[in-house]
Amino acid sequence: MPFYRFLTYSMNRNRPVRVLLSGEKLHYVNLTVLSLEEQQMTALKAGRKTPMTVRYDDILAVSYARGDDGDTTKDVFI
Repeated sequence: MPFYRFLTYSMNRNRPVRVLLSGEKLHYVNLTVLSLEEQQMTALKAGRKTPMTVRYDDILAVSYARGDDGDTTKDVFI
């Protein structure tokens, strides 16, 4: 799966990623991944407390959320 790197980044760093979902119409949503399973993932939508399930087949694209450049060296604490 081509977007696996972004999803694991979100899960390991507890940061949101921007996901393009298919459905009745295409829409972007910011999600923080909680767990990855074989056919789906569990994630929190920005500003929500209830987890949602998203099938990998519904994901068209994944990228960094606004303001996040993916630089993990900023997370290193000395």
